[in-house]
Amino acid sequence: MSRTSTRSAGLIYLVVVVTGLFTLGIVPSRLLVDGDPTRTVQNLVANEYLWRLGIVSGYVCYTAFLLLPLELYRVLHHVSPRAAVAMVALAAVSAPIAFLNQVHLLDILTLIGDASLTPEVMTAGVSAQLSSYQNGQLMAQIFWGLWLLPFGYLVYRSGFLPKALGVVLMVGGVGYVTHFVATMLLPGYPEMAIVRWIRKPAGLGEMGAALWMAVRGAGRTRAA
Repeated sequence: MSRTSTRSAGLIYLVVVVTGLFTLGIVPSRLLVDGDPTRTVQNLVANEYLWRLGIVSGYVCYTAFLLLPLELYRVLHHVSPRAAVAMVALAAVSAPIAFLNQVHLLDILTLIGDASLTPEVMTAGVSAQLSSYQNGQLMAQIFWGLWLLPFGYLVYRSGFLPKALGVVLMVGGVGYVTHFVATMLLPGYPEMAIVRWIRKPAGLGEMGAALWMAVRGAGRTRAA
């Protein structure tokens, strides 16, 4: 596989990572206040443009993520065709979930722009939309985790990407799935310290893979 194809996949991956960090990390950390819906609404009203940027960034992220597994397939399918097909299928399932889930963010934009609503009604509406959005993200995270398992395997077996990255990606995939299961089945899990760390390996692995492919490229892949 040519360096050009690998670097192309890496650049698309970097778009996913950067826009994802902005949409899923920076914007919520600046505007959303856990346990204080009134202050959250105040932040949203005062920083509406940042919220809009987050929505646009989200659509860019999920569009790039829809293209990413197809580009990775070109790079890695010779390593293991079955794993490559599974990677594409599992990643593709998450895209429509994430796209449709953005509607809740657009609905919040509508609510904070409606001057006819009382503060109480606006706060209740925004809280309901945020709750639905978080549920949708939790659903998408199942597949954000599952696709990392075949992808990590392909990275591990590729012969041109660091094996350590493959291991971290697979651990990250398990972390995402574990997070979903624990959220559903373990009372009190959201308050546990592990919540802050369980998905960290996925982020580290994806950032590492994106940078490695974008900067280093690759020579030939190795068949399984």
